[in-house]
Amino acid sequence: MDALSEAFQHHTWATEKLIRHLRRLPAEALTATAPGVYGDPAATLSHLLAADNRYLSWLDGTPLAPRQPGPDPVRSLDELADAVRDQAVRWRVVLPRLGEIDLTIPGRGGRPDLPHATDLAVVQALHHGNDHRTQICTVLSVNGFETAELDTFTYWRERRAEKAD
Repeated sequence: MDALSEAFQHHTWATEKLIRHLRRLPAEALTATAPGVYGDPAATLSHLLAADNRYLSWLDGTPLAPRQPGPDPVRSLDELADAVRDQAVRWRVVLPRLGEIDLTIPGRGGRPDLPHATDLAVVQALHHGNDHRTQICTVLSVNGFETAELDTFTYWRERRAEKAD
């Protein structure tokens, strides 16, 4: 597997693992918050996956519904788990085709269109996911909840253990 595909495997694995972790915590963990983060874990995960859907739509040409002003709607953990599984398939399909894609990211909020921005969308997806998963773990930690191990070393060990079984 190439390095970029491996990075997106981690991206998907970490989000799925975080959702499984949140299911084991008390309900109040989903609405906990802390200063300096996007919001509570449920809102942050909803935002992360809504943004991934936008990045994927730009890359694979899937039409998007018009974006409503304000934050992304908060979805249940079941809905988020379904979304991350669907998006994992879309990432596996689009990544090998990146060389064929010449993406222009649409302008927004006074920012002009960004032509030839395929690589930007890909890098942003990975950065955005890591940033918000870390924020969720920060919220959990400062509110006294156990956090999930989402780093690449844990991913590597767990993936190797799965392959050995």
